[in-house]
Amino acid sequence: MRKADGHETDPKLLEMLVCPLTRAVLHYDREKQELVSRAARLAYPVRGGIPIMLASEARQLEENEGRP
Repeated sequence: MRKADGHETDPKLLEMLVCPLTRAVLHYDREKQELVSRAARLAYPVRGGIPIMLASEARQLEENEGRP
């Protein structure tokens, strides 16, 4: 998955990652460049093609975000 800045995120890596807090499956939001944990209501950023899996770096989801 190539971003506009030229960095690429390995799709196989994204499939292996889970939420560090809940161990739940993450959903990749390509547009926002985030890995979303619906269980934890957090969105972990992907910067330069690298997922930042720290709760302190994650964004809290809004009430209507992250729902299937």
